[in-house]
Amino acid sequence: MFNDIGALELVTLVVLAVLVFGPDKLPKVIQDVTRTIRKIREFSDSAKQDIRQELGPEFKDFEFEDLNPKTFIRKQLDNDELGLKEIRNGFDLKKEMAEVADAVHSRDTEASSSGSSSSGSGSGRIDMSKKPETPAKLDKPADDRPPFDVDAT
Repeated sequence: MFNDIGALELVTLVVLAVLVFGPDKLPKVIQDVTRTIRKIREFSDSAKQDIRQELGPEFKDFEFEDLNPKTFIRKQLDNDELGLKEIRNGFDLKKEMAEVADAVHSRDTEASSSGSSSSGSGSGRIDMSKKPETPAKLDKPADDRPPFDVDAT
């Protein structure tokens, strides 16, 4: 229930409880809190039992934790009927990424070693090296920017 509370936070809560309730009333408050938590758990367990009885025998293996979407999806993916385990085990992401990286690196080295002559060689490979684009010839030179109007903005 309190998995994410650290030691420092717990000490802080104890000190706050002593300051707020006082050392003489603190044991009574702790008893009241534990009694309330126990009653809530009993109420929750009885409600779960009532729901299971109302659902009938076909839902005897129903767990309320399965209503959590993460748990439901995990349980469905672990199901052997779909054959997803074989697909998941057959797909090695690290191996695939290594193959892609090797392919990219080999193309980069080939493109840089052969220079610009590889683009027109017709070898069937795609040149993935970045080349500066040549600007289209217009009436204006490529370096001119459109005029900036301060009043327009």
